[in-house]
Amino acid sequence: MIHIPVERVRSASARTLPPETPVDEAAERLRDPEVPVLVVLEDESVVGVVTESDFVALVAEGRTDLPVERIMSSPVVTIEPSASITLAARRMRESGVRQLPVVENGAYRGVLTASALSSYLSRHSLEIDWKNEPLRIEREATGTVAPEE
Repeated sequence: MIHIPVERVRSASARTLPPETPVDEAAERLRDPEVPVLVVLEDESVVGVVTESDFVALVAEGRTDLPVERIMSSPVVTIEPSASITLAARRMRESGVRQLPVVENGAYRGVLTASALSSYLSRHSLEIDWKNEPLRIEREATGTVAPEE
């Protein structure tokens, strides 16, 4: 098998934002069809990611007064630029994610998406199932509110 490093396939232009960014601003940035994920950085380190699915619970609650850090997915599964795309696909599949921030020595270097891998790997390699519990919004005073099933 030919080793293709993540560095050759990743996008260096993924959008980033700080954790205190208001969710309505993040939602506006995510409306761009070219933006599958927003990477949340704090002191140049990846602390979370925000995707469309992170907004599902937020919309159900009708809340837009929160900072991104309250809805972001964290901790984040990452990949190194020198890792193979086969390893990246396996990590996506096992973690149930479609985007991996690329991190080298703790510094953010871009993002790798399942769609970027689709030209290089078989469809079976990219079959990703969501395995986590339903999305939740943390309320400061009342605890966690789960979406209705």
